[in-house]
Amino acid sequence: MRKSFVSLLSVSLLISTAFMGCSQRPSGGSGTAADGKSAPAANSGQSASSGGDKTKLTVYSTMTDSANQEVLKQIASDFSKENPNIVIEYQFPGSEYENILKVKMAANDLPDVFDTHGWAIIRYGKYIADLKDEAWASKQTDTIKPVVTSKDGKVHALVMSEAKDGFSYNVDVLQKYNIEVPKTLDELLAAAEKIKTQSNGEVSPFFMSGIDNGMVGSFLDHYGSSYFISPKTNDAQTFLDGKFDWNKWTPLAQKLLDMKNKGYINADVLTAKRSDMPARFAQGKVAFVSGGPTFAGDVQKINPNAKVGIMPVPAAVAGDEPIFSGGERYTMAAWKDGKRLAESKKFIAFVAKPENMLKIATATKLPPGLKDINAKHEFSDYYAKYSSIRVFPYFDRVYLPNGMWDVMCKSGTALLGGTLTPQQFSEKMKQEFERLRNN
Repeated sequence: MRKSFVSLLSVSLLISTAFMGCSQRPSGGSGTAADGKSAPAANSGQSASSGGDKTKLTVYSTMTDSANQEVLKQIASDFSKENPNIVIEYQFPGSEYENILKVKMAANDLPDVFDTHGWAIIRYGKYIADLKDEAWASKQTDTIKPVVTSKDGKVHALVMSEAKDGFSYNVDVLQKYNIEVPKTLDELLAAAEKIKTQSNGEVSPFFMSGIDNGMVGSFLDHYGSSYFISPKTNDAQTFLDGKFDWNKWTPLAQKLLDMKNKGYINADVLTAKRSDMPARFAQGKVAFVSGGPTFAGDVQKINPNAKVGIMPVPAAVAGDEPIFSGGERYTMAAWKDGKRLAESKKFIAFVAKPENMLKIATATKLPPGLKDINAKHEFSDYYAKYSSIRVFPYFDRVYLPNGMWDVMCKSGTALLGGTLTPQQFSEKMKQEFERLRNN
């Protein structure tokens, strides 16, 4: 039964308040800002309104890049040409995506098809249809299958693009200073020292933004997995059981503070914006950026000769190996209670065709979630090179309660600003972990 208007309004206001916070990682759990405008229906010139025998499917996506959106809309247009009685209406809410979807969950009134942006099982599992019997389900990649498939075999979503986030790096800078791609955190920090020293401080080994503090959170999220989850002896179960010893967080916090104090992070970290980074990268003033290469296009607009590379997260614990953070980036799931479920599955199956998955992979420059899609772009060779690297789900999505991403971003920035010590950072994480976990 649907909520009353007053109840829904209360939920909306509560969520809007709760989610006013720090920036989040690019798309997939947290997209970058967009204009928030709805996309016109992708129906080859037909009206978006349901008229006569036409069926309108509403599709929500976290994609924020206009070029990527156009690819999705063209695929939808091709679908409607083959299925003239089905009209696709896209919505691209940008940074409001999570808030809107949470309100819709509370009202049990979800879009026909929507992007699960990293939460297919944990957040949306009970709302979405099982897609295991779809022809494409058997073609999921080995790295993405466990991310969107539950223990009972339910397949929650088609993963159009798979997230594999580590560090993006400036190929020219590493070549200039004769640095091999680091495989351990010690090697990464040794590279930072060499770059800082030999460039006389002209090159920032790392770029972070205290304003767009998802960049700080991204570093901590990567190393939350590398310190506590990926090693053979790990704390994964203690996090899940709520029994993690938060004193263990202090060395990670101290490592980040040491990087700042040693001059490895841009001096204006507290005032710099993420949008400042591409120009500096293009000028050879930045070596490493935590996260995927979503900014590469902006760099190459400034310097077409600039080369962006990608690498896994260097191992933090002796004896461990590098990892990627990630899982589902752009997906399509079907609302199980939707009145147009058959049509929704039909559209998702159309998107899953190899030729359409290839278009999406080429546009997003991300590995597809289905096998045998041979996209070619400037990062294809990197993904092939690192195809055997383990991919761990984003640390905060699995091991921290909802709301902790914001805490980690803000506390990490406060640490860099000198208003929190590493120990106080750990105490803050413990306090908020227990509070949010018990809500």
